[in-house]
Amino acid sequence: MLPNSRRTRRPTDAVTVVSAAQRLCQERRIFLLVDAPGTWVSVDTARAGLAAFDAVRGNHAGLYFPHLQLTDPLTGRLRSFPPSGAVAGVIARTDSERGVWKAPAGTEARLAGVHSLTVNLTDRETGLLNPLGVNCLRTFPVTGPVVWGARTLEGSDALDSEWKYVPVRRLALHVEESLQRGLQWVVFEPNDENLWQQIRLAASSYLHTLFRQGAFKGGTPRDAYFVKCDSDTTTTEDIENGIVNVLVGIAPVRPAEFVVVKIQQTSGQFAL
Repeated sequence: MLPNSRRTRRPTDAVTVVSAAQRLCQERRIFLLVDAPGTWVSVDTARAGLAAFDAVRGNHAGLYFPHLQLTDPLTGRLRSFPPSGAVAGVIARTDSERGVWKAPAGTEARLAGVHSLTVNLTDRETGLLNPLGVNCLRTFPVTGPVVWGARTLEGSDALDSEWKYVPVRRLALHVEESLQRGLQWVVFEPNDENLWQQIRLAASSYLHTLFRQGAFKGGTPRDAYFVKCDSDTTTTEDIENGIVNVLVGIAPVRPAEFVVVKIQQTSGQFAL
């Protein structure tokens, strides 16, 4: 979340902030929530302003539109707020109730405490923005305001990215971060086949737990995930440099269609 980005005066300023934030998120395996500019007051202004974000169309971020109408706790009056804070709450709730692999969108993705939206989008208008990588917020009679899109900034249909969807990107980040932390014990182990076998077993056990929880597609583990750590992933040069490489493939969308995450750890070090 960039809570103060709405204060930037020019679109180029906002893009500069988003670009720097995305680099930080890539380094730290974090997903960035980007507020659409407050100047986007219609579908036409949104489509026209979207070109400014072409330079920052990465897969570690998602763009949300429009802004929200909330009661200002200081004045007691309605005013507009950027949506990222409320969207973050939806994501946290979805993670807790359904898992990080569930899209934080749909009729269950209610924006709690939101009075209304600054722009009321129709089905047709949503159909124009969603394929461009804009996550729309909608209001429906029964549910009220909800998140109605789950694409990354790289999620435009024209880009055809494997990281098109927010839950796919966030699940991969979750797996990468969990394995990176869970394999820290390898640092003082000899970098050989015995270590690689232990890594394969540990990583497979973790992924199988996620598989049983429903994180991956596929009826069998073979169709849902794989782990590769051997002399192909870790070369003689890697061993000499104290590096062990692990390739992990997961199938978050369709069975046996894997997105691949690379984990790199130091090993073969000597404790002092």
